[in-house]
Amino acid sequence: MGEPKIRGVVLAGGQGTRFRPLTYYLQKCMIPVGEDEKPVLDYIVRLFAHHEIRDIVLLVGYKHQQIQNYFNDGDRFGVKLHYVLDEPGYKGSAGAIVNAYRQGIISSKDHLVVYYGDILSDFDLKKMVSQHIESGAAATVALAHGFRIRVGTADVENGLIKRFHEKPAIDDPVSVGMLVISGSVVKEMSEMHKGEAAGSFDMMGDVVPYLIEKGKPVGAYVSKAFWYDLGSLERYEQFEKDRLDRMLKYGG
Repeated sequence: MGEPKIRGVVLAGGQGTRFRPLTYYLQKCMIPVGEDEKPVLDYIVRLFAHHEIRDIVLLVGYKHQQIQNYFNDGDRFGVKLHYVLDEPGYKGSAGAIVNAYRQGIISSKDHLVVYYGDILSDFDLKKMVSQHIESGAAATVALAHGFRIRVGTADVENGLIKRFHEKPAIDDPVSVGMLVISGSVVKEMSEMHKGEAAGSFDMMGDVVPYLIEKGKPVGAYVSKAFWYDLGSLERYEQFEKDRLDRMLKYGG
């Protein structure tokens, strides 16, 4: 039967509507960042390689040719890349994973490190996987403290603002766009998937709440490591180019 493998899964197929007009010309994960102007996905692939996760599935769609032309088989990054093209009827992050599972690219025996393609981070993926396996969790979600919301909040009494907080940090840890799931969960996801009629099928919006509701263990991997959600054109424009060199350990 063989031992379960650790595989990276990167969601890299979205049209990036919040990045327009850049994404009229570029796939979102191929937008250049940092002083060396490398694509976002370049940093993600190198993060996986740095943590010895060298078998990576790229879930691609919109402008996938840009990704394949740049990365090819992954050899120059020290990894093995597999490409799965989005198919109609498999909308959303979980839908894309189910598509890869039904094509036989992803196995129900493996542990999958799922990573959203617009996140830059220095998270210790190897440590997160170890925690996931040792705990026996169905899924382990990466979380971070100190997230600042992008609007101000107010304390209101009798129609008057008593205190105003400009873009405060929230107390609760927030999801940072990566998680580990056991392959058995993917099998359940395939059973849950209802096709085109059900609309988008999402990992964080549908699968994780489902696991919690069913009483399955969902672990929390909380880290103080650097992370940045590019997310939108505004977030991209606010990002300091030299920040990557300052914050990332694995380099380019």
